[in-house]
Amino acid sequence: MTIKFAFSSNAFRKFSLIETIQELGKIGYKGVEIMADRPHAYPPDLDSTQIHSIKEALKKWNMRISNINAFMMTAVGDFHHPSWIEKDKSKRGIRIQHTINCIHLASELGARSISTEPGGPLNGMREEAALDIFAEGISKVVKYAQEDGVYLLIEPEPGLLIETSPQMKHFLSIVGSEWIGINCDLGHFFCVGEDPVQVMSDMKGWIKHFHLEDISPDRKHEHLMLGTGAMNIPGILKAIRNIQYKGFITVELYPYQDDPVGTAKESYEYLCSLHI
Repeated sequence: MTIKFAFSSNAFRKFSLIETIQELGKIGYKGVEIMADRPHAYPPDLDSTQIHSIKEALKKWNMRISNINAFMMTAVGDFHHPSWIEKDKSKRGIRIQHTINCIHLASELGARSISTEPGGPLNGMREEAALDIFAEGISKVVKYAQEDGVYLLIEPEPGLLIETSPQMKHFLSIVGSEWIGINCDLGHFFCVGEDPVQVMSDMKGWIKHFHLEDISPDRKHEHLMLGTGAMNIPGILKAIRNIQYKGFITVELYPYQDDPVGTAKESYEYLCSLHI
């Protein structure tokens, strides 16, 4: 089984989406994760002509969409806001509608999944209350995922409502739908002290997409170039192969927007050098 690699467009925020696809295609990537935010693919900004242009660019470079990244909302807020657990119900409604829009966008573009934040920052809210609000919001969205045949993936992240795999398992038991899964960001689990290989073994049935980056030995949540941190990237890739995962692994290096082309190229060359 050949492992398929993609690169996230969120490092290319100084490029248009069409330029991003072109640059990644020239490097050799066969997949791209599309950021559903400005300046790339914020759903309210897109018309049928722009959708067609994205499809044509993907076709030209023989690329597929690994995932639609619906996490960031800088078009109206920031990386985490408006979240699923805002105290203001109208702000939660903005997040819910954005997620529905992204599900429809994924369906139009032929993507199999979208990813979203794990609730959001607690900001003093009790965890139990936040989980209830998050579950209520997800319940309003999941029917659209099922109708469109698009997986809604939750991405645990340090510092947000859901950080760890046990928390994620608990939430999945609450919402219980085959159309809800995990966007497994391996660096995030490493940051909170978990073994990424063990996490993927325990949760393989729910994992529908991977994010990959490196993390420093102090486990600070900062995405680093592959091979420059403390994560055992070769071991992780072998473990992904062992669980017979057939989707894309997306390299996510959004802090490197000053040189995304060089970053994507160096990442691709590193991954090819592993011969996994």
